[in-house]
Amino acid sequence: MDELKVVSVRLVEEQPWKSRSQLNTPAEVAKFLSEALSSYDRELFCCLNMSTKTQVINMNIISMGTLNAALIHPREVFKSAILSNANSVILAHNHPSWNCTPSEEDRNITRRLEGCGRLLGIEILDHIITGEPGVYYSFREKGILPAKDTEIHMAADRAVRSR
Repeated sequence: MDELKVVSVRLVEEQPWKSRSQLNTPAEVAKFLSEALSSYDRELFCCLNMSTKTQVINMNIISMGTLNAALIHPREVFKSAILSNANSVILAHNHPSWNCTPSEEDRNITRRLEGCGRLLGIEILDHIITGEPGVYYSFREKGILPAKDTEIHMAADRAVRSR
């Protein structure tokens, strides 16, 4: 008789990246991530898993790519969110060129992941692209992701109305 291997899937914690401040607005998220991602010379795509109170549970590095691309698949993005019992996520990646303008691929993957998240019941609060220090692109602030009533959404909505 053949053996059937039994496997288990576990969330493994790594060395934390510390944030000294609350991450309640797209600007605060971008500042924290910009500091964390600025040392990489290639694209790094990550996901902040959020609780029902929009508090950061953890961060998962989804993909480390090349100078101008990273391979992203919904299965990998939502794996850590499901294992972390996340209610929502914030997607982020860096542009080593320091130009935060999203590519067509960035727009397409954001729309695709937003749809997948809807199916899973895990909302995408934002997708942030970091570039040169202090500069970022927020899909929420630009109105590409639909607005909701969480603190980060309301802050993004206020930023859009004030422009």
